[in-house]
Amino acid sequence: MQNVLRIAFWLALVFAVVMAIMPHPPAFPGEPSDKIQHMLAFATLAVLGAFAYPRVPKLAIAAALVAVGAAIEVVQMIPVLHRDAELMDLVADSFAILVVLGVTSLALTAARRR
Repeated sequence: MQNVLRIAFWLALVFAVVMAIMPHPPAFPGEPSDKIQHMLAFATLAVLGAFAYPRVPKLAIAAALVAVGAAIEVVQMIPVLHRDAELMDLVADSFAILVVLGVTSLALTAARRR
């Protein structure tokens, strides 16, 4: 099961990065706002990361995912991509990561106590 989660994490990471730097990404059903898309992507990555790598400290997972979000924003500054880098996108990413990893940590701690 661990290997399946790790594969899912890395596939989701690649998908998120590709969608974030693609010059004209496809629209999602219902066309959620940009910030909602960021939060969903990084919440998914945080959940998958926490369960795929349970022995890695959650703070390390958070730092790595925030670094990915920051790198995406830097890459989006490349003019030929026709993307807009926004600090608030990184804030949305970070918020989702911290909330999800916090909840995940509490759930895993509670499960271990049983």
